[in-house]
Amino acid sequence: MAERLAALGIQVSESQILAPPAAACAWLQAEGITDIALFAPEATAADFAGMTLLPADAEQGAGAVVVGDLAQRWNFQTLNRAFRLLVSRPAPRLLALGMTRYWHAPAGLQLDTGPFVAALQYAAGIEPVVLGKPAPAFFDAAVAAVGSSPGQTLMMGDDIRGDVAGAQRAGLKAALVRTGKFRPTDLHGDIRPDAVLDSVGDLPAWWQKHER
Repeated sequence: MAERLAALGIQVSESQILAPPAAACAWLQAEGITDIALFAPEATAADFAGMTLLPADAEQGAGAVVVGDLAQRWNFQTLNRAFRLLVSRPAPRLLALGMTRYWHAPAGLQLDTGPFVAALQYAAGIEPVVLGKPAPAFFDAAVAAVGSSPGQTLMMGDDIRGDVAGAQRAGLKAALVRTGKFRPTDLHGDIRPDAVLDSVGDLPAWWQKHER
């Protein structure tokens, strides 16, 4: 993510980016859970250094089943293995690295983590611990990281539910941008953004207008 931002001319360090895996690691450490079954991209595994990652064919022995965005790697066997882990005894915890429904991939809209977590929740009867959007705790952590408060913070995003609704539930103002996965129908539902902008580039003018 830092490399992608740098390519856009935005220089940030990795430590300035708040991502769900870091929040998940902190939660697991606080709960004393070390044995995890990780269903996430290989690059994400590096964020769980210090944890014991179960083998790819394990169907029991997990203290937590951690679910991220596997994208094309999801199939019936993989989803069913996660289910078998969750119904084994003693029952592990189910951690979701976000509950976003879909995202805008280069080839078009693509299912994200949320639908797979919802399937596992329904099948295993286990309530997930959400450590990403739209959980209020995730937005709280972001606000704390920049030394602000919810009422003084504006969130910008292209997801009417994961970004806008999640931020508003955490007490932040939320602006919806008409880019990425934005759809015109987003403006006709029960969620009302505090602002709607054509792009992030419109933020300075909007900010100056409302600051006055």
